[in-house]
Amino acid sequence: MSRTRGKGQKKRDLAAEAFAEGMRLVKANPALAAVEFGICRQEECRFAPRDGLVVVDSDADLHIHPNRLADPAAWAWALAHAVLHVGFGHVPAVKGERTQPDRFDLAARCVVVNRFLLNFTIGTTPEDLPASYPDGDEEQLAARWRRDGLPAAYERCGTAGDEPDQLLMPWVRWLQPPDHQLAFATALTRTVSAAMDMAGGRRDSLDGEATRLRPWQRALSWFIASYPLLGGIAAGIKLVADAELARAHGISVAAVNPEAGEIYVNPLCRFDDEEWRFVLGHEMLHAALRHGDRCGTRDPYLFNIACDYVINGWLREMQIGTMPEGLLYDPALAGLSSEEVYDRIAGDLRRTRRLATLRGKGLGDVLGAPLGPPGDYVDLDEFYRRGLARGLDLHQEQDRGFLPGGLVEEIRALSHPPLPWDARLARWFDEFVPRPEAVRSYARPSRRQSATPDIPRAGRWFPPEEVARCTFGVVLDTSGSMDRTLLGKALGAIASYAEARDVPAARVVFCDAAPHDVGYLPVTEIAGRVRVHGRGGTVLQPGIDLLHRAEDFPPGAPVLVITDGWCDVLRVRREHAYLIPEGRHLPFTARGPVFRVR
Repeated sequence: MSRTRGKGQKKRDLAAEAFAEGMRLVKANPALAAVEFGICRQEECRFAPRDGLVVVDSDADLHIHPNRLADPAAWAWALAHAVLHVGFGHVPAVKGERTQPDRFDLAARCVVVNRFLLNFTIGTTPEDLPASYPDGDEEQLAARWRRDGLPAAYERCGTAGDEPDQLLMPWVRWLQPPDHQLAFATALTRTVSAAMDMAGGRRDSLDGEATRLRPWQRALSWFIASYPLLGGIAAGIKLVADAELARAHGISVAAVNPEAGEIYVNPLCRFDDEEWRFVLGHEMLHAALRHGDRCGTRDPYLFNIACDYVINGWLREMQIGTMPEGLLYDPALAGLSSEEVYDRIAGDLRRTRRLATLRGKGLGDVLGAPLGPPGDYVDLDEFYRRGLARGLDLHQEQDRGFLPGGLVEEIRALSHPPLPWDARLARWFDEFVPRPEAVRSYARPSRRQSATPDIPRAGRWFPPEEVARCTFGVVLDTSGSMDRTLLGKALGAIASYAEARDVPAARVVFCDAAPHDVGYLPVTEIAGRVRVHGRGGTVLQPGIDLLHRAEDFPPGAPVLVITDGWCDVLRVRREHAYLIPEGRHLPFTARGPVFRVR
């Protein structure tokens, strides 16, 4: 059999194959892969070493001997050595002229890198290198050897043979020089943290890809595949399992942020699959039933406790998982709503403050803000409502198990969303700012009788005598924290409803550090020509008192207070209502209706 190559068959480049395999080993290390570097392996490269393997420059370019044949493990060690020079800041990218390091600096930096590689094994260490290295950093070693002389054992510890393996280049680009040292330090910290988590059993691999699902992941998958009531919610919820984040925010087991659609779990908790099902079902019901928004003026922590009692009772009735020890449950509270449970426990504050949610003692597990960076979120209110309603229909169609009556009632109630704020405001105007009513009289025939002149009908007309017209007051928060969008929406709605009810003018008072009485403004000018006078602090009570004392303001006229919630405690002795942004709360218990502007 002929051993000659066929015509056109390309000869294998063993050197290139070994180099590629060594590069793969380096890239597999997450710390080294975080350092960005380039590769130059061209025949005409004037910076490539003649007798060695690699030279690295301050542009983070690795100049490779194009024809050197070495084992992949040797290439991996040499490449890691060069990349560590970049990561340790031995060849930093700095603008301006550069002074090349002398042989003492070169040797000291190579010794520091080789000493690091003894415990951070990449590839195979060359046999001609020392087995141990002296202590000290680069500057200390270089200063010692300048004083005492450079030992011969450390003179050729680099990757370029007799030549320097570090080359400083002038930075002539217009861009800011990159900080490779910071990138390497950050990646190294992540790698060490991952190794510690793996040693503690909190993860299965260093690369972050778990070889098997964790218990909380299996529990979430169970909801998606086997429990239709919460399957749609589980499919859209994001699990965040971070031990450091949980420790920083005091999360002992789990917490949920409905606005971000995230459940935060503590991976250090040793629960089985059944217990994690209970925990995740608990947090998903918190989010889907909008317990954070339903709190209103109640104490948030006590309302969270009340919701925990109700949810845990439901989950036990539905036989979802196993309730972990220490969770809140009282059979005497079965069948009560969260608001009813709150009224029962609010009288014993000393006892309730010692109770613990899944987050911990004295902390609510319904969070008000995401713990991570902000992101782009969908309309989660619609997502939760639709997911629960559709899940309930599927659950009942498939006869998937018992559902408590209280839970079904709450889901049905959520399926009918409340009236928007502007519709509720219109109803308030109908009640307290009535429009003038026409008088019916047969003395004035109706114009509709022209079609049937034989049938008498009373006509509508307004008497010529003077009739008191309706008006109302507007106390407007003009402090620096007010949102222009809120002002525009609120004033526009007020003007349109007032004009529809034939209100000629409204009494307007601006309030910041002091009240500014604008007097009566035509309703068509409230939204268009209102000018904010002050941008000081928020003190609204003097504006309310001004309307109470005003002789030209009717005693039965209602008052609308527009604020962002950052105000003093108000006492209004007449019919009134508040317009505040959605998600905000007043610092006191409101006596009148509160309209939250979206």
